[in-house]
Amino acid sequence: MGSTVAYTSATAIDPPGIVRLAAHPVRWRLLRELAFTDRTVRELTQLVDEPQNLVSYHLRQLRDGELVTARRSSADGRESYYQLDLEGCRRQLQSAGGALHPALSAAPARPGRHKVRRVGHRPDVLFLCTGNSARSQIAEALLVDLSEGSVRAASAGSDPKALHPSAVRVLARRGIDISANRTKHLDELRSRPFDVVITLCDRVREVCPEFPSSPMLVHWSMADPTAAGTSNRSSYPAFERTTTELERRITYLLPQLADPPMRRPTHARH
Repeated sequence: MGSTVAYTSATAIDPPGIVRLAAHPVRWRLLRELAFTDRTVRELTQLVDEPQNLVSYHLRQLRDGELVTARRSSADGRESYYQLDLEGCRRQLQSAGGALHPALSAAPARPGRHKVRRVGHRPDVLFLCTGNSARSQIAEALLVDLSEGSVRAASAGSDPKALHPSAVRVLARRGIDISANRTKHLDELRSRPFDVVITLCDRVREVCPEFPSSPMLVHWSMADPTAAGTSNRSSYPAFERTTTELERRITYLLPQLADPPMRRPTHARH
């Protein structure tokens, strides 16, 4: 008579955290909204059509479960921007697969360099920040590099300043030279038919103009590395952190550019 193997450990009986959290309809909708762009609680409340206290409760559950993170807005300190923790989700999905069956424990492929192939069209992406001296310049260069030139990228600012030497340095350490780049005002690029416009600064998001091509508007709430220290030397670690975060975000953006979502997120006007 054959015998069966019964799994009796608590980890085998209880569903993994990501399964329990994502299974709730409201939390799933919140995760889906944050897959496109960073959002405030007020925006998420409008999008999922639920009371703010309920949305805040579910966001707290997702934060505790390490599926989303939050950052205080630099434009309005009373608000916070929530973002999907894609690396955290990837790790937890791997763990959930292994909890179901050992054969499913292989790690999902982490995005990396990725040529974007879209029939008859080369995606065009614009990055915006206030000064166009650091964040948006770094993002522009990284997108071209990580897409192996298959994506067109540009950057601009609402109040352009000189290119920051630490932005040049942090990319030079990755084999990318932007030393000859010039900074630009966003009005210079208003008429260009972008597919996606990504704001990297909470303040510039508030003044982002309308674009004739009706691009997808995405917001990545990121701290300004130039404000992190009193000298180039003391602020340089912030440039490294910014560049690492942009590398991570861009590697996850590339598959979306290859197979863009039908819905176009837009920025809420305050």
